[in-house]
Amino acid sequence: MVKKIGVILLLLFIVFGSGFGYIQYKKTDVKNSVIEYLTTKKNISKDDIISIEPFFSNLKGNKAWMVSIKLKNDNRTYFYYKNDKGKVILESYTENGIEHIINKEH
Repeated sequence: MVKKIGVILLLLFIVFGSGFGYIQYKKTDVKNSVIEYLTTKKNISKDDIISIEPFFSNLKGNKAWMVSIKLKNDNRTYFYYKNDKGKVILESYTENGIEHIINKEH
């Protein structure tokens, strides 16, 4: 009986641990891709990035995994995601509390 409970607990731990690990992987992957995109393609210095926060949004598909970016001397907050082909896309930005949607794909 104790052995069965131990096996069940181990399986539950593996299932939930795998789910948590996947979420952390996706958030880190998108974050790193956005940093690379901004520093190489947009020539933005890492020092100019005030904050970068990966999060799970309420949007569908790849837009569910987004990153918010704040830059020095810029009052906008930018929201990026990575599409099916691995390309980093600016989805929207907010300025003075107003959201401006850039990419209406999906």
